[in-house]
Amino acid sequence: MVTLLLDSSRLEVALSATERALSFRKDAVRVERTHIAKVQLVDDPWTWLRGVPTPGTVIPRTVAMGRWRSAGGDDFVLVRRRRPSVVIDLDGDPEFQRLVITTRHGLALVQALRLEADDEPVDVVELVTTEIPVQRPDAAADGPVRAPRRRTVRPAQA
Repeated sequence: MVTLLLDSSRLEVALSATERALSFRKDAVRVERTHIAKVQLVDDPWTWLRGVPTPGTVIPRTVAMGRWRSAGGDDFVLVRRRRPSVVIDLDGDPEFQRLVITTRHGLALVQALRLEADDEPVDVVELVTTEIPVQRPDAAADGPVRAPRRRTVRPAQA
């Protein structure tokens, strides 16, 4: 699974050794925050792929990793099966026009991009969980929570 690192100036998509091999990349994907035009959460990332993998690895509906070249520009794709993903449209980036990345932390990424980040790269999940307060219902005020009672069906006696 990819690791998304965010600081005050850029977003970094850190790749594992397997992801680097399948995507034919030697290092992480780095994008300046000022180049991020739009971020979308999608359920089916396969509909967002455009062009052909050059170079890259594709097993249809299973995995797609690498650079995808189309008439609109180059996209970086890291898609696994039919899992939730994030589509990041870029404006002015010299390497890519779009990033399509399967991650379970898409919502955290969207929230983190709205926050001011530090100069040091921080994992997106850590950034969001430390910056946004989570409100939890007060259990003492509501009293103990009980599970609903199960009804047992007894057979009729003759």
